[in-house]
Amino acid sequence: MMNSKTPKLTVVGAGPGDPDLITLKAIKALESASVVLYDALINEALLEYSPNAEKIFVGKRKGCYAYQQEQINELIVNRARSHGHVVRLKGGDPFIFGRGAEEIDYVQQFGIETYMVPGISSSLAVPAYQGIPLTKRGAAESFWVITGTTKSHKLSQDVCLAAKSNATVVILMGMSKLNEIVSIFAAENKGDVPVAIIQNGTTKNEQFGFGTIRTIEAEVSKKKLSSPAIIVIGEVVRQRAKLASICREVQEEIVS
Repeated sequence: MMNSKTPKLTVVGAGPGDPDLITLKAIKALESASVVLYDALINEALLEYSPNAEKIFVGKRKGCYAYQQEQINELIVNRARSHGHVVRLKGGDPFIFGRGAEEIDYVQQFGIETYMVPGISSSLAVPAYQGIPLTKRGAAESFWVITGTTKSHKLSQDVCLAAKSNATVVILMGMSKLNEIVSIFAAENKGDVPVAIIQNGTTKNEQFGFGTIRTIEAEVSKKKLSSPAIIVIGEVVRQRAKLASICREVQEEIVS
């Protein structure tokens, strides 16, 4: 049967993990979806907003890809033509190391309508849930958000530049490069700079470790922390002890 619906793609940010941190606009997109292509890091509770849509997992877990990126691009186009509205549901914000722009660029070549719904990035929300402000007067005037693994599977050279600054540094997808990251900061005489490692941030499975550039690797080993996790480096990490309990109490009160 010929599809009468207009082919359309909406790239949607699912937020950092807590399903309550999705936006109203994202929920409306999911409710109107005919097909949802979702990644590994999204909270699958969000799929309940699309009860009648076809749902296809296209993410990766521990380096195992359900689909290669080229296949995902083709799947979006094919499903948009056959079903109408495709929602591409991505963790965090799709425009922050999420390939959202790449998928939109590809789909637009075929004359398909495209829309973007931003999400709350884990680079902001995960530290906040632990009471860590990325900027604070007297502690940090700016922050960097850097990928720990580039397209060539190497550590971004921007880490070297960031290590020379007084800014807060947030590194995503960097756990496999932690030793290299620590060495770069140590070479800048920043062995005492505080570090937070937060795994599965904003979810019920959240785990964390705190230390300094000098001690954080031992802490990670002790607590068996691994991906998915973010690394936060900077003086603002010291604020965590003061603010974490307040943040948690507020979140629990809202939920209850």
